[in-house]
Amino acid sequence: MADADPRVDRLRLIRSANVGPVSYRQLVARFGSAAAALEALPQLAARGGGRAPVIAAEEGVRREIARTERLGARYLFLEDSEYPPLLAQIENAPPALILRGESALMLRPCVAMVGARNASAAACRFARQLAEALAAEGITVVSGLARGIDTAAHIGALAGGTVGVIASGIDIAFPPENAELQEAVATRGLLVAEQPPGTEPRARHFPYRNRIIAGLSQGTVVVEAAPKSGSLITARLAAEAGREVMAVPGSPLDPRAQGCNLLIREGATLIQSAADVAEMLRPIDPRNLRSPGSRYDAQPALEDAGEAERRVVSDLLSPAPVPVDEVIRQSGLPAAVVQTVLLELELAGRLERHAGARVSVGEAAAG
Repeated sequence: MADADPRVDRLRLIRSANVGPVSYRQLVARFGSAAAALEALPQLAARGGGRAPVIAAEEGVRREIARTERLGARYLFLEDSEYPPLLAQIENAPPALILRGESALMLRPCVAMVGARNASAAACRFARQLAEALAAEGITVVSGLARGIDTAAHIGALAGGTVGVIASGIDIAFPPENAELQEAVATRGLLVAEQPPGTEPRARHFPYRNRIIAGLSQGTVVVEAAPKSGSLITARLAAEAGREVMAVPGSPLDPRAQGCNLLIREGATLIQSAADVAEMLRPIDPRNLRSPGSRYDAQPALEDAGEAERRVVSDLLSPAPVPVDEVIRQSGLPAAVVQTVLLELELAGRLERHAGARVSVGEAAAG
């Protein structure tokens, strides 16, 4: 019997082993509820050739909910009507967000501002002024509460509206010197976390945070960034989701400007003022977006796969990531069948999903 509190089953599903954002969405769509999906996990994992996944215990999830509420935070689930429609469009939209502050800020026009942690004084000043001007026009500034450009953007937009997305639990400040700013964002703006309370930030958490920053926003502005930086990852995620990518040009003599100049050379819009940004943020109808998420939503309902069909799909997979669309094309099987096999392999712990709707398997699974 389903729990009276729908949060319990939803959190148990997303906290269970081998259940990621894509598989969560597919499981709920197929079985109609998180409770029904939980019951089906062992059988699906067995079909994928693995052991039954470790399902999150109800007691642990209830403790998490109680801790979240003690912190003055609340959950927002993918199924909730208030869930930001732009974020829901991305392929791996987070099934559960933990919030402190004014959630309505996510429903206003949003622009992400990201850049170097070791940013120049001039770049920080520009970012602060740009964020202040955008927020004054009713545009929510979204960033990641990191040092440098993120910090400047939040400070500039604090009075008008800013969203801080963090890679840790809602109760962990990182970097520690931004603890006061993080609290200000939570009380005067909106603080967003995907990880459970008490989670310390790990390197693998930051790309997940970046996809939320890009997914919430109609466009991403990069103020200063090295060629291989997290800021350029955020810009790439924004482009993959069909959003605007903007960059502030810099001196070719400054390594911190090379990433922005590269983005502009590759087609990003050159930005010099808040008016330039506002001009790019035309209203977006989520129904018209061509994002990875919309490809999943367009697929027919999952269908059970036979052993021969599982073998066809498995033989096409390798340790090298490949687009799901390519697996469907080469297999010659219905998309719904391929998606079912991929789901079963993921729940069995044999498949990994990557950005851009790509998948891979470990060497043992491929052999």
